[in-house]
Amino acid sequence: MLNRRRLLALGAAAGGAGAAAALLPKGTAPAGAVAAPAPVATPQAAGGGAAAGHVGHSVPSGFAKAAGPAVKPATTPFTVPMPLAPELRPVRSTAAFDRYELSVKQADVEILPGQKTPMWTYGGGFLGPVIRARSGRATQVAFRNELPLATNVHLHGSHVDAANDGYPMELIEPGQTRTYTYPNTQQGALLWYHAHSHGTDPEHVYRGQHGFYIVEDPAEAALNLPCGAFDVPIMLRDALFDASNNLVFGGNPADRNVALVNGKPQPYFQVAARKYRFRIVNTATERVFRLSLAGAKIVQIGTDGGLLPAPVEKAELKFSSGERVDVVVDFSQVPFGTGIVLTDATFGPMLRFDVVRRAADTSRVPARLRRLEVLPPATVTREVAIGTDFSQGGPIPVGTINGRPFDHDRIDMTVKRGSTELWNISNADGAYGFTHNFHIHLVQFQVVSRNGGPPAPEDAGLKDTILLPPGDVVQAKVHFTDYLGKYVYHCHFLEHAAIGMMGQMEIVD
Repeated sequence: MLNRRRLLALGAAAGGAGAAAALLPKGTAPAGAVAAPAPVATPQAAGGGAAAGHVGHSVPSGFAKAAGPAVKPATTPFTVPMPLAPELRPVRSTAAFDRYELSVKQADVEILPGQKTPMWTYGGGFLGPVIRARSGRATQVAFRNELPLATNVHLHGSHVDAANDGYPMELIEPGQTRTYTYPNTQQGALLWYHAHSHGTDPEHVYRGQHGFYIVEDPAEAALNLPCGAFDVPIMLRDALFDASNNLVFGGNPADRNVALVNGKPQPYFQVAARKYRFRIVNTATERVFRLSLAGAKIVQIGTDGGLLPAPVEKAELKFSSGERVDVVVDFSQVPFGTGIVLTDATFGPMLRFDVVRRAADTSRVPARLRRLEVLPPATVTREVAIGTDFSQGGPIPVGTINGRPFDHDRIDMTVKRGSTELWNISNADGAYGFTHNFHIHLVQFQVVSRNGGPPAPEDAGLKDTILLPPGDVVQAKVHFTDYLGKYVYHCHFLEHAAIGMMGQMEIVD
């Protein structure tokens, strides 16, 4: 039986392992005793506190295979190649936009060698295809929902009008198609698209609704960074399997015991002795990765919102669910036949780079990458406290921002278009040891301070998602420019957002 003491223990254990504490429904079993996947419980669905507007669902009979007790699959490290995501081609291009079409459907995908796992995918593969957009040129993406479940799509990190943001209550019903228009008025950056239907998005993302979206711009292209085949998107996440290779959903996300790199456990990737650019996104629903690379330097050149002002050499990359890191690794001094292993602090070896050939290399990493915009002075200061409420008496706690769970009928803050604000974003669960993070829709922000001191190294550049260890307070400057309407901000540990850790702002004139 889950109780407050058990939650505190989970918080401490998960925080020490580099993953978020799971906020579990009453009676949820740990790994090894999970009977079947289940929809995410919310306070409303469970009869506890009010998380108004929850979108619940039941998995249709025969749609997703039932999961038995969780197991640790037996795999041999570095025996399968890391796959690359396919690139989606436009079905139509005009003078104003490129149009893409993509189905949301179930498919049996090979994750474990020689085995098939049912997934809920974009286009039929584990990796949603790469959509490459050009800054200043719009894209239209028509998503057809071929699942027997309602869903929707949010382009994470996009600067877009409210009607195309993937609002959590605006769903694509089974059999319907929804076209989202993205203006791509922002600078070059790695974004990603994923399900965002409130209360069900943890399961939808966990079962495969995630894909790459890259905005490219001329200023970035002029820097002569590694490109083409040497510019490689990488998706990291975790998973839990039963003995029949089905994904186990539910329980404590910290128990997910298989790390996946582009959908494979511990793959290898053959490289030439030259520079590579790796754009890495964390699509796990609740996970912090801490990566190191023995034998070669990691030079970080970008983050959520695009390029940093200058490259930074890193010994470790630390980033949470929804965050992106953009790095360059130079293999030119690595002897042929050498394997260099990318390692995570929790999972251990994740990916081996095998240096197998020479290749010409005219790319470079310049000392200056992109000037960080100086934002106007802030005229408003706000407190944004992410926390957990145990007082409701229901079978699960209530997730809150500033003491209140999400209610789509309530506006939590009204923001003036054109204004600049300071947001003090805090993790109010320090006493419980729970880790959270924070994601805002519509805008990128600049971190001013962390815990009253300078920003952490991972806070640099333009951010839309940021890690909040227990008790941390991040001060961020946020500038609102052109769009009006309703947008959300939330913990991007999706199980936390599903039980209410989400607020709503309205941009007005």
